[in-house]
Amino acid sequence: MSKLVNIEKCFEKFSDTYSPKIVGELNGQYVMLVRAEGDKIPWHSHENEDEMFMVLEGVLNILERDKTTQVKAGEFYIMPKGVEHRVVPEGEVKVMLFEPKDIAHLGNTKSEITKDKFDYLDLN
Repeated sequence: MSKLVNIEKCFEKFSDTYSPKIVGELNGQYVMLVRAEGDKIPWHSHENEDEMFMVLEGVLNILERDKTTQVKAGEFYIMPKGVEHRVVPEGEVKVMLFEPKDIAHLGNTKSEITKDKFDYLDLN
């Protein structure tokens, strides 16, 4: 089924942070939007899944144990599976995530922001 999604209108529908919203699916992947603000993401990894962070607005610092990569609006970063990482936004950041449907939010790490399941955003 064909689908047109207006990203800005999607972001107008939610304000909570670190709670990815599903806005599409393709080939066993979720397309999710998330607002990030504040230093809340703990160190974690995903054993079997790569992650893609596409920054739509703002600046997202992606920390690995041996380096930090600054990802700006219009750029994306692919985190390979098994690599321990965390993200720290500069102010409020809007991000699009591409992740396998069965990925665990924050891997096996539990924290105050860990989600057991992702919510679908009402696109109507």
